[in-house]
Amino acid sequence: MTATADRPRRPRTRRDRAGDQPVPEAEFTSYYGRQVVKPAPWDARIPLYMFFGGLAAGSSLLAAGAQLTGLPALRRAGRLGAAGGLAVSMALLVSDLGRPERFLNMLRTVKLTSPMSVGTWLLSIYGAPAALAALDEAAGLLPLPADARAVRLLRAAGRPAGVLAAVTAPPVAAYTAVLLSDTSTPSWRDAHGELPFVFCASAAASSGGLAMVLAPAAQAGPARRMAAAGALVELVAERVMERSMGLSAETLHTGRGGRWTRAAKALTAAGGLTALLAGRRRWAGVVGGAALVAGSLCTRMGVFEAGQASARDPRYTVVPQRERLTEGRPVRWTPPEAQGRTRSAPA
Repeated sequence: MTATADRPRRPRTRRDRAGDQPVPEAEFTSYYGRQVVKPAPWDARIPLYMFFGGLAAGSSLLAAGAQLTGLPALRRAGRLGAAGGLAVSMALLVSDLGRPERFLNMLRTVKLTSPMSVGTWLLSIYGAPAALAALDEAAGLLPLPADARAVRLLRAAGRPAGVLAAVTAPPVAAYTAVLLSDTSTPSWRDAHGELPFVFCASAAASSGGLAMVLAPAAQAGPARRMAAAGALVELVAERVMERSMGLSAETLHTGRGGRWTRAAKALTAAGGLTALLAGRRRWAGVVGGAALVAGSLCTRMGVFEAGQASARDPRYTVVPQRERLTEGRPVRWTPPEAQGRTRSAPA
């Protein structure tokens, strides 16, 4: 037996098998070209529905504040803006559902674990007082006799309806963020902690911007302050959200989602700064308000497109799961009682 035969054979490495060529980086693909996570079957109607719903909710809050502080022009802008936003939002939702009766069917039961069921009830509870307050405002604009019975009834119901709409408005602005983050879409799920703050602040910025456009500058002071504060909170919350999302935050900076997000940040920052410095200059209020409304729309579109992109690329599903496995954390959420049973089970 020769010396070479006695020498232990070194196992062949991947470099040896590849002919001393570096092995290329693995590509994250899925079986048969299918995504690991199926993208949501939604189109642009859903982010538009979320945008107009947030615009309506913020406008109701602003209208109630104007009602309590004696600013009739600002109250009118808020009430009518809320009614218009709600009408468009509901029309988009019904259009996406396909048939109007499907919305009514969801009201047959209450499922607290379903964001869609809760959101349907929130819209219904908020929509009635918001519409009644808008009817009261419209009656004041029409050439109707002030002593007519219907006008007196609307006047009597309009004030409490406006306050009730403001009380039920914040959940309407926030629940769409819960609706997104409760899915398996990677970027939406990873943003669950901060996305409600982003959407609520964006709703405040857009509703304040709309009031800056519609209301006279002399009464638009609260709208300017609300718009500037909403823009600031939105930009800060987005920054915190991107840091907490991990790998899936890439989708907010690349592709269609990145383009929408960059536009949203630029418009929101410009509109917020204009709202802060505009004072009673009417032209500045209109320009800044329009920028804030457009920025809020771009925010919803950016989050939506980023989520769809993260679902189409398996890397945003596989890599975080491997990281959790390496760190010894659960790959998926399990109830605490199930985790306890797992820890106490014998090896």
